[in-house]
Amino acid sequence: MAKNVLLTGGTGFIGKHLTSVLIANDFSVSILSRRPRNNTDFISYYQWDINRNYIDENAVLNADFIIHLAGEGIVEKRWTEKRKKDILESRLKPVELIHSVLQKHNKSLEAFVSASAVGIYGAETSDEICTEDSPHANDFLSTTCQKWEDAVNRIESLGIRSVKIRTGIVLGRNEGFLKKLLPGFKMGFGTILGTGKQYLPWIHIEDLCGIYLKAIQDKELNGSYNATVLDNTTNEILSKTLANILGYAIWLPKVPAFVLKIVLGEMSIAVLTGKRVSAEKIKQKGFHFQFEDLKTALSNCVS
Repeated sequence: MAKNVLLTGGTGFIGKHLTSVLIANDFSVSILSRRPRNNTDFISYYQWDINRNYIDENAVLNADFIIHLAGEGIVEKRWTEKRKKDILESRLKPVELIHSVLQKHNKSLEAFVSASAVGIYGAETSDEICTEDSPHANDFLSTTCQKWEDAVNRIESLGIRSVKIRTGIVLGRNEGFLKKLLPGFKMGFGTILGTGKQYLPWIHIEDLCGIYLKAIQDKELNGSYNATVLDNTTNEILSKTLANILGYAIWLPKVPAFVLKIVLGEMSIAVLTGKRVSAEKIKQKGFHFQFEDLKTALSNCVS
């Protein structure tokens, strides 16, 4: 009988891709959804509502593995205090709900795997190469990631193997990061943000799903792992590479940082800062990236 993987955020960009990968690898998939959905041959849907602290406990009780992807988008809306609260709680409340069910029923799992982000290393630009042991920062993004991972540690305290995947920008075919970027670039209006020197640690969606698959299959994996390509890509390099793939050279002037700060407010740090991040730890565990060349990865996503 196929082992079951329960996904939070299973209907999102990463979740949809990961669902296909899991099914192709002979897992059955359960997805937590806010609205009723019809089950399929390979996917079962369960309802939950984190704002009402409700979860169908059968979703957890029937799971062999849980992968936590749910969370409000970081750059979807301007960061008001309410928005920042929503971003944080959308990551913490699902873990708290799942923890309560596991504890209540003394339910064990083969593994609990959670998304996290390279934002944990701080919203600043530097040449430092961050590893999983690098110090954390005190800004909003870093604090959010730290609290997110602390919540996962509560699952680990139940004796459940827990893995945290610190992700950078995810490249997919007209999805995620590129979904916002491509329309302007395709019209010939590609540009560079700020100085363009801020690093953009990235990963192709196929590699990210591969890391999640390894996280549930490899019992040796515990703790935090960076999921990014270390190729020194900056905003300027990515923008020029994307424009080149689309057949033109960037001609518009750079968008000044002060303009982005006026338009985006505090959220501008998410696009104006960035560090280099190493994935050597996951490589040492035997994971091989399919996409480590930026032009190849982008070409795959826009073809």
